[in-house]
Amino acid sequence: MVARASSSCVPAARALSLLSLTLLALGACSKQDNAAAGAAGSTTNAATASGTPTASACPGDNAGLTLPAGFCASVFADSIAHGRHVVVASNGDVYITLEGTKPSPEKQISGVAKQEQSYSVAALRDTNHDGRADIVAHLPGKGNTGVGIANGYLYVDEGTRIVRYARPDSQLLPTGAAQVVVQGIPLDPGHRARNFAIGSDGALYLNVGSATNSCQQKDRADESPGIDPCTETQTRAGLWKFDATKTNQRFAASARYATGIRNGMGIAFGPDGKLYATQHGRDQLHDNWKTLFPSTKYQADNPAEELLQVNQGDDFGWPYCYYAVDQKKLVDAPEYGGDGQKSARCASKKAPVAVFPGHWAPMSLLFYSGSAFPARYKDGAFIAFHGSWNRAPEPQEGYRIVFQPMSGGATSGNYETFADGFGGVPPAQIAPGTAKHRPTGLAMGPDGAMYVTDDLGGRVYRITHGGAK
Repeated sequence: MVARASSSCVPAARALSLLSLTLLALGACSKQDNAAAGAAGSTTNAATASGTPTASACPGDNAGLTLPAGFCASVFADSIAHGRHVVVASNGDVYITLEGTKPSPEKQISGVAKQEQSYSVAALRDTNHDGRADIVAHLPGKGNTGVGIANGYLYVDEGTRIVRYARPDSQLLPTGAAQVVVQGIPLDPGHRARNFAIGSDGALYLNVGSATNSCQQKDRADESPGIDPCTETQTRAGLWKFDATKTNQRFAASARYATGIRNGMGIAFGPDGKLYATQHGRDQLHDNWKTLFPSTKYQADNPAEELLQVNQGDDFGWPYCYYAVDQKKLVDAPEYGGDGQKSARCASKKAPVAVFPGHWAPMSLLFYSGSAFPARYKDGAFIAFHGSWNRAPEPQEGYRIVFQPMSGGATSGNYETFADGFGGVPPAQIAPGTAKHRPTGLAMGPDGAMYVTDDLGGRVYRITHGGAK
């Protein structure tokens, strides 16, 4: 059970005695009005994002980021270690899950270490409205990835369960005990994020990523065939649907909403009211199948990362299929007789709405509904790409936020790099072990500002348009 929070952080002195509040003095807002960098991937040509420059520039260096003209980036907080997904309340309070369970397979494989966390959520408040958090409070417990606000509650992913806390806007931290919404969620082995989205229908849609890379008889082993049929899809590799208004539900195979999604790290409802998710494509096509894919570049480019529109009963093909960049379609996986061109098992699988370069690792999805950004961004999709590890010896890529124009549930133009420079090192040197920051969570504040978390360097960015304020 998550420990009970017993303070609202106002006044601060009382909260300090109960919940370990921290006063922060943080870096200033940022300066440059830079044009967006072109996306470096090979699947799509990136257009330069346009914005209307304003007379007032951002002081500083835009927190090290490159943004379209007219946008500012500042550091909202700079010490939120292992911050994953983020949500902003209607009063501007910011909530970030802290990854307290063991590292994900990606972090283990790429050698990025992680210290244990003793808190599940960091709660941040900007009391003087200067764009910087001056109060940081922590909710005790073991967090994981997902977080959300709905129905007057703060919902938190703890890995094997989703809990909620009653949360009035007058309190930064909830004071009541955790209520279990869903329990018994499978966690080990494999993909560990249990991110979710809560719809206007009152349902909670939960990502339960795959236990393996490609459902092989021996995971990530050379030329190990796939288990056929892949039994793990009964309880993994898809989205599950629960009632967000009820407590003490148990995870069950019968609650599966959609399947064939290896790891849907970004889940959000679009302006059309439909559910969307981003998929992390499988790894190691060359590493495990050198006779079929002798080129390391093929592995670097494939499979594409995907943006999916998800309905009840949809099947997106994992582990039997992957999206081949050169074929521009889903093709059979080598574990199931594929050679990079065959697509016999994939004709009935649902195709993605949009595709992006391989292994960029889409971590979160935000449909922009505010009015603070230029009108061209309204209803479009922002995706935070954590960055690759399985492109070596080709250059690693990602480590950026991308904007995908959307209209009526379909793409209305090529994706664009919106925010770049998180890595903080020259492009040729970027990798999980050398990058300074890795964008992870995305959220929009009530004023239309965008918040970005970083689970490597502990930074929280705030991106605005139209000057320093």
